[in-house]
Amino acid sequence: MKETLEALLKEALAKIEAAEDGRALQEVRVSYLGKKGPITEVLRGMGKLSAEERPVVGQMANDVRDEIKTKLDEKEQKLEEIRVSKQLEEQKLDVTMPGRPIVQGSRHPLQAVVEEVEDIFIGLGFSVEEGPEVETDYYNFEALNLPKDHPARDMQDSFYFTEELLLRTQTSPVQARTMEAHAGKGPVKIICPGRVFRRDNDDATHSHQFMQIEGLYIDHHVRMSDLRGVLDSFVKRFFGDSREIRLRPSFFPFTEPSVEVDVSCGLCGGSGCRVCKQSGWIEVLGAGMVHPKVLEMSGFDPNEYSGFAFGMGVERLAMLKYAIDDIRHFYTNDTRFLAQFKRV
Repeated sequence: MKETLEALLKEALAKIEAAEDGRALQEVRVSYLGKKGPITEVLRGMGKLSAEERPVVGQMANDVRDEIKTKLDEKEQKLEEIRVSKQLEEQKLDVTMPGRPIVQGSRHPLQAVVEEVEDIFIGLGFSVEEGPEVETDYYNFEALNLPKDHPARDMQDSFYFTEELLLRTQTSPVQARTMEAHAGKGPVKIICPGRVFRRDNDDATHSHQFMQIEGLYIDHHVRMSDLRGVLDSFVKRFFGDSREIRLRPSFFPFTEPSVEVDVSCGLCGGSGCRVCKQSGWIEVLGAGMVHPKVLEMSGFDPNEYSGFAFGMGVERLAMLKYAIDDIRHFYTNDTRFLAQFKRV
C-alpha cells in the first residue's frame, strides 16, 4: 500500500508540473483529490489492513493528499502570475505616445443654411417665429385662402391624422398664427423656418420631409418694390454680390399678385449652361403680395394694411450654394458627406 501511495504521489507531482493552464490543473485536482480518486480508494480499502498497518497507511495517505494539494495551490498561483504578467505585457501602455485625436462634429449643412438665412433677415429687421408641426386644417389651409375644395387639400398630397389635423405642408401657418396674434395691428415682420411634410416620392430633388423658410412683412403702404428690394438684398448676401434676381408672374392662393423668383446662374454668369438649362437663371423661391382675403381672415383691414410674403426651400438653397446634386445626401447621415461642412 505504501508503494502504491508513493507511486501516486510521484505521478501526481509530474502531472502538476506538466500542467500549462488552469484547466489542466483542475483535471489533476479532480483526478487525484476527488471522491472517485485513487487516494480515496486507498482510504476506503484500509479496512482490509491489519490493526498495525492502518494508522501508518492512513497517515501516509493524508500526507500524500496534503502534499498534492499544496503543490496544486502553488502551481495555480504560479500560473496566475504568468497569466497576469502576460496580460500586462500585451496591454502595456506607452505613455509617451501621442493621444488619439478627438473627432469633432459639425453643424449639418441644412442647419448652417438656416442660421445664415436667419442672420441675413434679422439684419434686415425681421424676427424669427416658430409654430407646431402638427397643424390644424384651418391654419394650414383655410386661413391662407385655400378653401375645402382646393386641389392642395387632396388627401393624397398631405399627411392627415383626422379631417381637421395634419402634418403641416408649409410653414405658412406660422404666418397666419402670428398675424392673428397681432389682432390687426402692424407692423408684422417675420421669417418662419421649420420642417414641413408632403406625400412625395423621394428622389434626387424631392423628399416627403424637407425644410422651408417663409417670410412675411405687413404694414402700411408695403409695395411690390419693397419685396424686390428685400429679396435682392438677400440673394446678394447669400449667393454673392454678382448675383441678380428676376421676378416672373405666377399664381399662389395666398398672394396676389404672385411671382416666381429666379437668381442668375453662378456657374455661367447668366450666359447659359447645363445647370441653368441654357436659360442663365435658376428658380429659387416663390413670393407675392399678401392676398386681401388672407389679411382679412387674420384680422387686418386690407384697406389700411398691405404686405408681401415669400417662401424658399432650405434644401434648394443648400444644393445651389454648395453644388449638391441629390437631396437625399442631407438625410442619409453619411459622415463622408457631412465632414465636408466642418467649417460651414
